[in-house]
Amino acid sequence: MSVKHPIISVTGSSGAGTTSVRRTFEQIFRREGIAAAFIEGDAFHRYDRNGMKTAIADEMSKGNSTFSHFGASANLLEELEALFREYGERGTGRTRHYVHNIEESEFYKQPAGTFTAWEDLPSATELLCYEGLHGAVVTDAVNTARYADLKIGVVPVINLEWIQKIHRDKEERGHSEEAIVDTILRRMSDYVHVICPQFTQTDINFQRVPTVDTSNPFIARWIPTPDESMVVIRFRNPRGIDFSYLVTMILGSFMSRANSIVIPGNKLDLAMQLILTPMILQLVEKRRRAI
Repeated sequence: MSVKHPIISVTGSSGAGTTSVRRTFEQIFRREGIAAAFIEGDAFHRYDRNGMKTAIADEMSKGNSTFSHFGASANLLEELEALFREYGERGTGRTRHYVHNIEESEFYKQPAGTFTAWEDLPSATELLCYEGLHGAVVTDAVNTARYADLKIGVVPVINLEWIQKIHRDKEERGHSEEAIVDTILRRMSDYVHVICPQFTQTDINFQRVPTVDTSNPFIARWIPTPDESMVVIRFRNPRGIDFSYLVTMILGSFMSRANSIVIPGNKLDLAMQLILTPMILQLVEKRRRAI
């Protein structure tokens, strides 16, 4: 953790909605005039698309059917931890971008499924914002959680997460349903052992819960809308959180536990703005005083 160079980490599995949370952060940074550097977790995958296919085939030939992007061996977690450490110490570091689709391919002028070259982060930023799979991961070898000053978990219930992933990967990335299901099955072990434990490290978890039937996510024709959802917001340390204010400001919300508030799904952006803005401003104010 660093006063002069704070780090915000948004963590969630593929299809969980971390990108939407990043957009909320971008709005806050723009409104408050905060210069931020952004890091995508996909930039720290060990393999590009073709390389991952080869690696999966190699692992399958060895009898390992659980090799996935969720696991440590498929990612550059040591490099990610080193980046967090370097940014916290000096406000510097290097990253790259993983090209996901045709639109990004046209923008970056290189094939989808490849990485751009490593490059330095923008200079003179006030904080780092990470969004991806491993922003609060703790293993025997690495601990990214200890370097983040504010850790956010984005955790839809599992069936909703699968529905979101199936629709995204089919419509935006052109994957077949069979390939998506194979990926989900292959990731389950790492989901249990690598992804889930991170949510005990996070300061705040946003968990979206549908209020419609999602019992068979593999035949769902639509992703449940925000109006068809509730969001459970859990604070690891509720001290200083004005729950009365939040319940008053967010129509339809209520307390479910001493550290948790439940809100209508269509109020998620408002809730994030109300909850996260003062936390971000506090980090930036401490930095500016220290500088």
